[in-house]
Amino acid sequence: MKIIVCIKQVPDTKGGVKFNPDGTLDRGAMLAIMNPDDKAGLEAALRLKDQYGAEVTVLTMGLPKAADVLREAIAMGADKGILVTDRVLGGADTWATSTTIAGAIRNLEYDLIITGRQAIDGDTAQVGPQIAEHLQIPVISYAQDIKIDGGKVIVQRQYDDRYHVLEAQMPCLITALSELNDPRYMTPGGIFDACAAEITTWGRADLKDVDDSNLGLKGSPTKIAKASDKVRKGAGEKVVPESPEDAVAYIVGKFKEKHIV
Repeated sequence: MKIIVCIKQVPDTKGGVKFNPDGTLDRGAMLAIMNPDDKAGLEAALRLKDQYGAEVTVLTMGLPKAADVLREAIAMGADKGILVTDRVLGGADTWATSTTIAGAIRNLEYDLIITGRQAIDGDTAQVGPQIAEHLQIPVISYAQDIKIDGGKVIVQRQYDDRYHVLEAQMPCLITALSELNDPRYMTPGGIFDACAAEITTWGRADLKDVDDSNLGLKGSPTKIAKASDKVRKGAGEKVVPESPEDAVAYIVGKFKEKHIV
């Protein structure tokens, strides 16, 4: 079985967020980590590898430094890493990103594609399903459990206060929740292997069946009107009521003042 895991290097928001003049993230100026949902998807693939002997290929699109998350994935147990990077791909929204990744995946053999549900730098949850649409394969999103039965994948899909059990014939695509599992740590031997591993690098010329009009910032129909770092809240008002009744009266009064009740 061949599994492709799409991972993304995202800004570590604890270190602050920086923007370019056009409103896009200045990724080169920020600390970066592997997207949490993607790491859970990678762990799911590695568990399938442990159980069935699958080959796991990790693929990412980004700046050259995004190779760091590929090496991290290899240190965790992935077999191969592919970096898709090219200046013409910069500034892509979800449509242009999914078009690019699908164009790269068309060069590969696969039974299963796993992506994270969403990335913490966008929170759109669009790229995984869009990749499946481009490749014309089934998609099951919000996976909280994954099993393989012959040529089928059986997934528990999170839904409000319950879950659905869905089956799909492979090849198919699954988007994983960060709650799917607890990702393993890199091993010392894995780190040595990752340092020695050759990362395959592809550019625009390596993408299959894609049009330039659907790539990069120019091929992105989403336009950013305004972007800013999170607004810091003030200290607020501290009140020390004399009794629980006074506290309730104060809170209800504030609700009325704000026309909440």
